[in-house]
Amino acid sequence: MLSEAAYKRVVRISAAYDLIVTAPFMTPWSLVLVLGLFDQLHLWLGLPGQIPAFETTHLLFAGLMGSVVVVWSLARLRLNLAILGRYDALARLCFAAWQIFAVANGATPLLLAFTAFEIGFGVAQVLPHRGSPRAASGVLASQS
Repeated sequence: MLSEAAYKRVVRISAAYDLIVTAPFMTPWSLVLVLGLFDQLHLWLGLPGQIPAFETTHLLFAGLMGSVVVVWSLARLRLNLAILGRYDALARLCFAAWQIFAVANGATPLLLAFTAFEIGFGVAQVLPHRGSPRAASGVLASQS
């Protein structure tokens, strides 16, 4: 069982990771640059699948996702509440599922590098920790 301080550290590290990785998705200019770099890396590695050319609507949805994740990251860093780790774990499960779905349907396997972080941070944030309701109910049950 993690201490609450250790658990909060995991939540902050995952938030910092998200901030760094998704900040380039916030503007159309940086997003186009990142997508171009991904495309070059994908081609250089000779990977199967594809990175399609993004049109305005694609850029809109990717930019919205980047903006929301950056704000969510800043909230987790600023508020430093353990409960936010539980919500983040659920979001990571959703992101991982969509990434796996995309790769299974022809997207570049480069996405799986991100999926590994989603699953890793997601698992770390569902672990029991002191101060969590599960841990508290175990303590209360042992005191009865």
